Order: sequence, then structure tokens, then C-alpha cells
Amino acid sequence: MKYYSLNYNSQDISFLDAVRKGLAPDRGLYFPKKIPKLPKTFFNNINSISNQEIAFKVIQPYVGNDIPENRLKKIVEDTLNFEFPIVPISDSVATLELFQGPTLAFKDVGARFMARCLAYANINNKDEKLTVLVATSGDTGGAVADGFYKVKGVDVVILYPKGKVSEIQEKQLTTLGENITAIEVDGAFDDCQDMVKSAFIDQDLIQSMSLTSANSINIARWLSQMFYYFIAYKNRIHPNKKLAISVPSGNFGNICAGLVSQQMGLPIDQLIASTNINNTVPSYLNSGVYSPKKSKSTISNAMDVGDPSNFIRIQKLFNNDIFKLKKILKGYYYTDSQTKKAIKEIYKISGYTADPHGAVGYLGLKEFLKNSKEAYQGLFLETAHPIKFVDIVERTLKTSVEVPERIKHVLNREKASIPIHSYEQLKTFLLKR
Repeated sequence: MKYYSLNYNSQDISFLDAVRKGLAPDRGLYFPKKIPKLPKTFFNNINSISNQEIAFKVIQPYVGNDIPENRLKKIVEDTLNFEFPIVPISDSVATLELFQGPTLAFKDVGARFMARCLAYANINNKDEKLTVLVATSGDTGGAVADGFYKVKGVDVVILYPKGKVSEIQEKQLTTLGENITAIEVDGAFDDCQDMVKSAFIDQDLIQSMSLTSANSINIARWLSQMFYYFIAYKNRIHPNKKLAISVPSGNFGNICAGLVSQQMGLPIDQLIASTNINNTVPSYLNSGVYSPKKSKSTISNAMDVGDPSNFIRIQKLFNNDIFKLKKILKGYYYTDSQTKKAIKEIYKISGYTADPHGAVGYLGLKEFLKNSKEAYQGLFLETAHPIKFVDIVERTLKTSVEVPERIKHVLNREKASIPIHSYEQLKTFLLKR
């Protein structure tokens, strides 16, 4: 498998080279030369296949010969060492919990897979130090910090917007130390993301250090998110119904992985992009005009993205044909007030405690099912544990959220971050390192 830049002005490269580069020299996102199709027998027998074997068969065509099969199987096994339970909410609605990993967020899958791929790549590059530069609107930072913690030959620099991530999220990305450094940016997530993209085309940095990104712009982070769509299909509650999946969406890497899964043959009948008031994509699906905006802060902060990087990949999947795209993808957006009402509604119906992102996903699924004339099995992705948004959830439900054991050790650690307000400050910091 070869990967090419969506700006079409860089050389095609292999999987590991694309992982190490993150972004193409022409600032384009890498994209696979083809989307492989899995045979129907694979889906007919999927219930008898382990999650790890499913994931290996899904990702192997994209990796090719870059990683030996035995090593790739081990990477997949290490990545998927936790469960992905489906919890019923009503007869037609259930949630897929993606927060059972070490940092309580769906991004654990991509971060762990990418870290292990880079660790393998570094076996043959022992003398070359790699710097992973990543922007986060919330959960990416913690997942990347945990996934890369103490990985030899890799330094991680995480940019996050000051005052716009939850306390637990901030603790997860600012307290590890070792090879993890947190940069606190006086701005929004879009500013953090722009700084990361600028660094990748800055000749002073390129000539003095090896940079890559662990955002979902990186193919290892992005493509490995397909794993749980296949696992969800395997474990769906109503196998005889059409499947609709609602994805709380910010940078659109997660739902893009779902769309790739569908093009590989996975029988997903409908995908729903559910966003907060940062509604660039739902507006595009409604008007046909793509108009990115400055991001606005909400209680579902991981989705506070006004110009989602991965949407260009979605457009490429459908050859910029909005009519084909609209057949499989619906888009809806919701306010903080609607999100809080949804948290209450989910709890009243089932006793289930959803975080704000999952609640947005629930609203999008509910709206789609209401307007549909067919019977669907509806799944919404619960992308983060409610403890990460404990103040909002507890005030909304007037109840307490139990702190999971695997997060308690983070709460008493001291925050350590470097404040900046401009790209020049980031560049100066990186060059001094």
C-alpha cells in the first residue's frame, strides 16, 4: 500500500514513512492509494473471529510489508487489550462504550496503535530522535501521553487550549513528565492545530529535527479507529435490522474511519455526524457550501473544531460528490442546553450516565430515527467516561459520578505546562530542545 498527499504535490510513500512524517511536505494529508474490499465470507463468519483477529485483517492491507505479520498481530493485541461493550438504552437505541481503555477515551485505540507502530519503526532508526507534535481539544492529549509514555527515541509535545479542557483531561496530559511535555496555548483548539501544521512546513524545524503528528491527521491514528466499527457490527444487538451509527464529531477522523469501514464492505447502512454548535459539516451537508468558522467553546469540548482537518479525506472518499456522501452521511448539531437535556433523558430512560459528547451522539441518532421510515438498530458512540466532565454531569443529573480506579492516581499529581501565545514561541521552544 502506498500513500499520497491530498495536496498532490509530494511523492507517494509507504505506511511507516507516512506514520513517521504525519503530514506530507506539501502540507497535505496522506491517503491510501486504494480502499481494499474484504470478502463477504469475512462478514458471514465475523461472530466466530476474535476482536484482535478482526482488527488484524482490517489493518493489514494498509500496512503491507512494512511490519511483519507476527509483529503486527502483537501490536494489534496490545492495542485492543480492553473491551468495547454495547449497552442498551431503549429497544432501538444502544451505546457503544469506547472509554474502557487506560485514559477513559476512544482515542486510546489510535494512540496505542500509533505508538507501537512508531516503536517498531524506531528499531531501525536508533540514532534518530523523533518528536511527536500533537494538538488536543481534550482527550487526544491524555491518550497520546499515555500511549507514548517512556517510548524510547520519541519525545511528545502536546499543545492544548488554555482553560478549554476539563480538569481531569488537563491532569492526564500535564502530569506524566519523562518524554511528555505539555504546551498551554492562549487560544482555541484551532490555534493549536494551526501551530502544529505550521511546524511541519517550517524549514528551520524540518532541517533540525524529525517531526510527526499524533492527531487523527496521522494515518496510524486515523485508520486504526476502524477497529471498533467492525467490533460493533460483530456484537450488535439486532443483527436482522439495518445499522445506523451516530458519531460525536469534532475533527472528523473517527467518522471518516467509519466511512472507510463501510467502503471496505462493512454493512453500516447509515452514519450520522453529530456535532455541537461548531456545525461546519452539518451546514455543508445542508447547503452544499463548505464554510469553516472560528471554533466556539462548549461543554462537549473535544468537538470544538471549526475547521475539521479530516473532512478533506471524507470528500476524497466520495470524489467530492456531495450527493453520494449525503446518501450515507447525515449531519445534525445541538446546543449545550439540548445536550444537558439529553443527558437527563438518557438517565431517565435507562439509568445510564452519558458524558456530553455521547449525549450529542444520542441526539443525532434520535433525530435520524425519528425521520426514518425504516427500522434501524441505532448505536451512538460514547467516546469518553462521564468522570472527565464530572462537574457538568453531576450538576445536570444532581447525582455523583464514581471515580474509576484507573484515574484516581492522576488527580493528586502536579500540573506542569509551558504557556505560549504564538507560533514563534513554539518554534523557539522546539529549536532549543
